[in-house]
Amino acid sequence: MVLEKLIRRSDLADIYDKVAAGQRIGDDDALLLYRSRDLTTLGAIADIVRERKNGNRASYILNRYLNYSNICVLSCQFCEFGKKKRDAEAFELTLEQMVERVANDLRLGITEVHIVGGLHPSLPFSYYTDMIRALKALDPKLHIKAFTAVELYHFASLTKKPLAKILTVLREAGLDSITGGGAEIFAQRVRDILCKGKETADEYLDCHRAWHRMGMRSTCTMLYGHIETLEERVDHLRRLRELQDETHGFTSFVPLHFVPDKTKLAHITPASGFDDLRNLAIARIYLDNFDHITGYWIALGMKLAQVSLSFGVDDLHGTIMEERIFEMAGGSGGQQQTREQLERAIREVGRIPVQRDSLFQPIKVSEAGAEPVQEVTT
Repeated sequence: MVLEKLIRRSDLADIYDKVAAGQRIGDDDALLLYRSRDLTTLGAIADIVRERKNGNRASYILNRYLNYSNICVLSCQFCEFGKKKRDAEAFELTLEQMVERVANDLRLGITEVHIVGGLHPSLPFSYYTDMIRALKALDPKLHIKAFTAVELYHFASLTKKPLAKILTVLREAGLDSITGGGAEIFAQRVRDILCKGKETADEYLDCHRAWHRMGMRSTCTMLYGHIETLEERVDHLRRLRELQDETHGFTSFVPLHFVPDKTKLAHITPASGFDDLRNLAIARIYLDNFDHITGYWIALGMKLAQVSLSFGVDDLHGTIMEERIFEMAGGSGGQQQTREQLERAIREVGRIPVQRDSLFQPIKVSEAGAEPVQEVTT
């Protein structure tokens, strides 16, 4: 009752009514949400959509991150991960090293390996196909989620083959889904400053479109909190929503705030917790054709990620294990969570923890407030 009265007095009351009625909001509505300081009402609106789509459940996945190399031909302003071969922090894993790491984590129950790296100037395409085949051979049920759109275009350039052929070869090798990284902000003004030489917004979207048309799935992202305007954030969300209307191939949206500390843009003030929660809530409200919004705890920190479950988020990502990109930029969110830690965070806000697979199908459901898990049979 008190919340209802607050909403009625808010300048967001009309948007609340629109969303409650199941109507789609427009770009002007999204800008109004971005300009609002009424975080309480924003969370209430986002929670309408979250509960409508996912009820009282919140999910996580047992996964491991694997960065095969950080050697990269690009020099993006926002990135501290990419290095040149001569740099002291440059690394490149062998196939044997990758297999060993994943084999060890399979014993811990992971169901997904998430693989990305830099645009390596000399590794042959066979390195990547052999990687997929070797990891798949460890366990045919292991979901291999790998490569950003710009990596895939890099492979096409290396081999002088069309992108569609690269995607087909990788799928035949055992690639199950592609990652959403590299979206940054779609506005070309921003890309010209932050990541000149990277794929364009249209190329990013065309890559995911082609993958979706093959019957496959992917995630998508947005990197915010640097030089972008609010209008450019809305433009980014609009383009993702339009592609999802077309293909229905995205499983989840994963917003990521920019970590400037060790980058060439260290003078930029990082996004606040307020902005993180607002951005997540607006994504949940605007992206009405997405089933899931992920609160990436590596970026948010576990405590704020937990709070995000009351701002439209229904997924806390996964156990991660050895994340390097945010760490090298100066992120302090942590490197790993256990199943118990993720479930506790979910239960503490009154949600039912669900271990999911990479396509957001439930594997185990744990009743809120209870430790035992219930196996889901299919």
